Amino acid sequence: MPRSLAAMLYSAAWTLALPAVFARFWWRGRREPAYRQRWAQRLGFWSAPHAASASQAPKEPQAKPRLRIWLHAVSLGETRAAQPLVAALRQAMPGLQLLLTTGTATGFEAGQALLEPGDLHGWVPLDTPAATRRFFHALQPDIGILMETETWPNLLRQAQAAGVPLVLANARLSERSLRKGQRWSALTQPMMESLALVLAQTEEDALRFQEAGVPRHRLQVMGNLKFDLQPRKDLLEQGRRWREAVHRVVTQRRLVLAASWREGEDAALLKAWCNEADAARNAGLPPAQLPLLIVVPRHPQRFDEVHAALRSAGLSVSRRSNWGPDGPADQDARADAWLGDSMGEMVAYYALADVALLGGSFAPLGGQNLIEAAACACPVIAGPHTFNFEEAAQRAIEEGSARRASDLPAAVQLALALPADQLDAHRQAAARFCSRHAGSALRQAQAIVAVRDQPPNRGDSA
Repeated sequence: MPRSLAAMLYSAAWTLALPAVFARFWWRGRREPAYRQRWAQRLGFWSAPHAASASQAPKEPQAKPRLRIWLHAVSLGETRAAQPLVAALRQAMPGLQLLLTTGTATGFEAGQALLEPGDLHGWVPLDTPAATRRFFHALQPDIGILMETETWPNLLRQAQAAGVPLVLANARLSERSLRKGQRWSALTQPMMESLALVLAQTEEDALRFQEAGVPRHRLQVMGNLKFDLQPRKDLLEQGRRWREAVHRVVTQRRLVLAASWREGEDAALLKAWCNEADAARNAGLPPAQLPLLIVVPRHPQRFDEVHAALRSAGLSVSRRSNWGPDGPADQDARADAWLGDSMGEMVAYYALADVALLGGSFAPLGGQNLIEAAACACPVIAGPHTFNFEEAAQRAIEEGSARRASDLPAAVQLALALPADQLDAHRQAAARFCSRHAGSALRQAQAIVAVRDQPPNRGDSA
């Protein structure tokens, strides 16, 4: 299919789908109110940009500062990964104004931590020609940074038309995503060709981007920004206090975390967990000393669904949202399971746990980031599906901070059987794993500064 025809059909489909898209935002806004806010920005209307502080929000369009850097991080994981990069960019380009866009409510909330007074924060425009054109006309960023995988045909086309160089930072591309993109090469190849620079996490990612259409001279291998993330000390301490609260009531109790748990994994986890618990009871383990399962769903809209699944499995459940300011009470420490129905506390859950099962890796979903667990010295057991973070997962396994299980029954059995001295060895390996691979933020910031200093590459507007 010719590229021009593919672009026209894609744009028409997006435009026709807008009523359904906004209906979905309204529906999701029942549980996550941010989805019902600032809809004009979704259509590219930023005539009065939103400043980082509500008290500073201007009534009229702001004069463009000396340097405006646009960074787009679609969701929670990408927004967190951007934190060390933003810090490095502020050092390399003093006085920059950050224009931060996100695509999900969790990413929008997490983005607040990246902002300084005078920065701009809002939604990325939906990928129609009109919305993306308005976005660049209104905000005129000097350079754009897209995190990890966030490439959209009209967004990239209009950036090129506006002369805004785009960098794909912390970039990753799985074999599955590459093959999927190649089926729509009339749309994806022009995107890849338009990128000013791709900062790939691994050499394998770089080779896949080259196969997707990125010129080799615009590819650099930089490592993973997530190795530069430092866990918040207050959250680490909070998790340790939760752990102590359990052990005050039950001295020796294995604490197993189902981390960033995804849809499609609940039933298998609960079946395997209950089977192991029944076996422990039959072996004479007192009920109070049975292991504690902590489930932290990846998406907040699943909190009630997961709670219902835990109860249906016959487990007594303590919800994080019901705890008082002092944390879990004695009755919470005696529960069969905890539901981590809170946002922004993943570090605390890792600090609490003896071992974590990696969500998204036991169903064919590609897995979640295990680097954060390693930074918190929490050993990880991954399932067979880690294609979204394959090199990081393989390195973690090789360097001793993670292990792999063939399925959930095997993972649960391993999590409960690992002796304390092996868990300690895994914790020490996790600390070495993170320190060995740090430093990507500075390298990526320096590469972005070099792109900023290049002359613009304007294309034809859509």
